Amino acid sequence: MFLKTIGFRPEVEALFRAVAGEGSSPGRVVRAEGMRARVLGEDGRERVLLVPKRLISDTSWPVAGDWVAYDEAREIVEHVLPRTSVFERRRVGKAEAAQVVAANVDLAVIVMGLDGDFSLRRLSRYLTLAHGHGVAATVLLTKAGIADHVSEKLQEAKNASGSVPVHAVDVIVGIGLEAIAALVGEGRTLAFIGSSGVGKSTLVNHLLGHDVARVNDVRASDGTGRHTTTHRELHVLAGGGVLLDTPGMREVALVGDEAGIDTTFEDVTHYASGCRFRDCRHEGEPGCAVAAAIEDGALDPERVAEAAGLRAELSRTNRRARDKARGRQMSTALRQVMKWKGRI
Repeated sequence: MFLKTIGFRPEVEALFRAVAGEGSSPGRVVRAEGMRARVLGEDGRERVLLVPKRLISDTSWPVAGDWVAYDEAREIVEHVLPRTSVFERRRVGKAEAAQVVAANVDLAVIVMGLDGDFSLRRLSRYLTLAHGHGVAATVLLTKAGIADHVSEKLQEAKNASGSVPVHAVDVIVGIGLEAIAALVGEGRTLAFIGSSGVGKSTLVNHLLGHDVARVNDVRASDGTGRHTTTHRELHVLAGGGVLLDTPGMREVALVGDEAGIDTTFEDVTHYASGCRFRDCRHEGEPGCAVAAAIEDGALDPERVAEAAGLRAELSRTNRRARDKARGRQMSTALRQVMKWKGRI
């Protein structure tokens, strides 16, 4: 019964049954650290389990939010179940590698400050990541009680977010508490995503009703706090469901396909569907509906340029990933041929 309150739905149970052996139990990863994982079982108790090397690779390893099959007697994780959804980004410093930020997410809660952290471009990147992985999103704009021009920034964020809900909040002074409470639901997994110092830890502590995330003082110079959350961790909410707290992102680099860009920039996508040529780049081609919309004032040229820039970035990333995969395949094939010839 407990596991159902934190998201163990029939589809997850079916994945578990497909791999479960005698003595296997289902559980959810609270926190993973190298070869060890803290896992919640049906009894609601955490246990520390060994993660065997066969479940760890350069591109895949257990993370907070994963569902697993484990053997209680041997204190070992046997299988990591296929993820029903994932929120990932490009790994910092590695253009072709993806990093899983949160697994099995129902709602990505994008947290951005209304102070110096406010950036529509970064917001668009977060939304593109969520949309590109089929994860629903909500935007919380924090520090509404101390920031300037709150109404204007809220409207700008709403314009950039399309149909995604956007709320200005401040739990310290009691702004937007209803919107925050409405995020919680039995069996629902929330993932808090945002930069360092935007108030994620304050929101986590508010939802949990007690302090589990450390909150650093805010610098007066720029209104931001130092990085507090240093690892991904799952917290069980009293009202049902769980919350995944993630470290602040210094860089929001894209992975995936262009579906996320199409959804995030749905206004640009709408007009682009009316262009004469399917591969129109909106750079002066005849019959360009996007150019006509810009000229009429119906479309912001900066959003058009931003969408084009993200497409170019994603294309480069995907091309490098394909090239690296092809190189690995060729290297493996060469080693097999050389081994067959007895040279290695």
